[in-house]
Amino acid sequence: MGQEIEHKFLVDKARWRPSGPGVLIRQGYLSTDKERVVRIRSAGPDAYITIKGPGHISRAEFEYAIPLDDANVMLDQLCLPSIIDKTRYEENVGGHKWQIDVFHGDNDGLVMAEIELRREGEAFEKPDWALQEVSEDPRYFNASLSKAPFKTWD
Repeated sequence: MGQEIEHKFLVDKARWRPSGPGVLIRQGYLSTDKERVVRIRSAGPDAYITIKGPGHISRAEFEYAIPLDDANVMLDQLCLPSIIDKTRYEENVGGHKWQIDVFHGDNDGLVMAEIELRREGEAFEKPDWALQEVSEDPRYFNASLSKAPFKTWD
């Protein structure tokens, strides 16, 4: 079974600067049910369908490559409103890969970092630009951001 073990942090935009090029990502949701999330994502020339189970830091996750043309049709015609647009950057810190997402559109202004771990409780080095952990705050799930974008928050 596929499993995701992930921690999310807000990013200090004054301290973090990309060390390399980013990849433009578009993602939408066929289902945002709290028991199962079904996501379509295009990332540069690649595309994926991902199914995630319930949970916050640790949950079931299954991801499969799909044709980019199919993903674009699903994003444009089948996904629930609204589509998430972001640029993803990768940074290596302390032997771990961090993914930093700079959101655009209705989520502009939000910058989040994620680190995926191999096992629960695994130690990792937190960079100085990683601020408050928001792993257990459902507002910061991308599926939630598609329904209640960052710009609508008080």
